[in-house]
Amino acid sequence: MKHLLFYLRWMGPLCLLWMTMGCEDYFGEKTNLDFIEVPEYSDREIAYVPIQPALTGFVEPVDLCIGYDQLFYVVDRATEEVVCLDESGRELARRFVQGARAVAQDRRFDLLVAGTKTDTVGGVVYDLACIYRLRLTGQGGYGLEAAESLPPIVHPFYFKSTFSSGDALVEFHDIAVSGDNGNAQLNNQFYVSRTGPSANNAGLGPDDAVLLFDNEGAFISPVLVTTSSGQFNDYFRGAAGLASLTQPPQISARSTRDFWFTSTDENNFFKVQYIEYSESEFGAEFRPQIFPPDTTLSSRALYDPNRFAEPLHLTYAGDGTNYLFVSDAARDSVYQFSGNGLEGVAPPPGSGEKKYALASFGGSGAGPTQFNRPMGLAYWNQILYVCDSGNGRILRFKLTLDFD
Repeated sequence: MKHLLFYLRWMGPLCLLWMTMGCEDYFGEKTNLDFIEVPEYSDREIAYVPIQPALTGFVEPVDLCIGYDQLFYVVDRATEEVVCLDESGRELARRFVQGARAVAQDRRFDLLVAGTKTDTVGGVVYDLACIYRLRLTGQGGYGLEAAESLPPIVHPFYFKSTFSSGDALVEFHDIAVSGDNGNAQLNNQFYVSRTGPSANNAGLGPDDAVLLFDNEGAFISPVLVTTSSGQFNDYFRGAAGLASLTQPPQISARSTRDFWFTSTDENNFFKVQYIEYSESEFGAEFRPQIFPPDTTLSSRALYDPNRFAEPLHLTYAGDGTNYLFVSDAARDSVYQFSGNGLEGVAPPPGSGEKKYALASFGGSGAGPTQFNRPMGLAYWNQILYVCDSGNGRILRFKLTLDFD
């Protein structure tokens, strides 16, 4: 214990040396990280500590993704823009996307942005839920500014030709891309979370749903969930955040269509859940996978009843750690779990500890570890990125165990 405390106390100069060494980006250029200040350390031995300075220049950042191109894409809801940054936080480009609220990148480097599109239906002007598709590998060169706009996915015309006034109240919330190297047709399919007022829109079930699209943006179907009680088309009430297991920096995407989702339905005891996809001789199905708490390993768990108040976003680590991060906008906190739902970080080998160390953090405010409605999350190169939407900034954190 004393050796670990000594290490944390005197590691500052070493961390500064590490951070000024830079790193290789996707195009092979060196990124200068001299701008990063030495982190402020927590009193806890295992904790997420802030990396300064915060990334600013935003009004209301609500989502971000780290692309397979190793660039960062941030959604500023107040300005309705997608902002492209490099790993140092330097702004490279901005692009207006009407109503932008969520962003994801597939493994072809196409950006998918949830927003709205103004359309006239029956002589009435509406702002309709829309998924914009931006091909970054356009004829004008690679990048956000030169991206080619592919045909957008506009609600409700991707699945029906008729329109009702309730369709104007539908919203898209988040996007998650799945991967399958073994089947080109399944690779880059994506999920979209949707909410709305209808209980059975065009006979396909409720507006509250998770939708599956193919890799060209064609609608496949709502996701039906099978439990021991039967099959349900209304499982995703209050659907909000989505995260697949296909995340950078994976060179080969996992051949799975599993995903995580969050719910804002106040009647849902488990507001963050894992949905597992399986195929058998009897067909294909999606099932909720419940990870039972294990109090011998962790005092808290993902599936503790009413664990969250307003979990709007989550992200899954693609580096093999299998960390799951969840932001709770109502509680101004960010929670960290293992891939099997235990809250905290496994103790380091040789420590003698058996229980996971709790590493969740937050609190209301504008300090370096405080938030005002935290939303979008991303994890890359052992750094957690958090959209602190109410404070107009993006904060970065690193686990004390990851400094070396």
